[in-house]
Amino acid sequence: MDYREYIEINPAIRFGRPCVKGTRISVYDVLGWLASGMTYEEILADFPQLKQEHILACLAYAADKERKVKVVTS
Repeated sequence: MDYREYIEINPAIRFGRPCVKGTRISVYDVLGWLASGMTYEEILADFPQLKQEHILACLAYAADKERKVKVVTS
């Protein structure tokens, strides 16, 4: 999945945090909901502007950022 199709960074929205395009819902919000135990269905019911593809894009974005983090050793 190319998350860039669904995720954008706009300095005028949520202080430049990555968000789902066309919304003010940040990747961090979606990841937090998943981490707290919400299911896809619960998230989609609470935020009808989201689709399953948006949740998957948030996960893909986080995975890509994790892969790019440099490991610092002491």
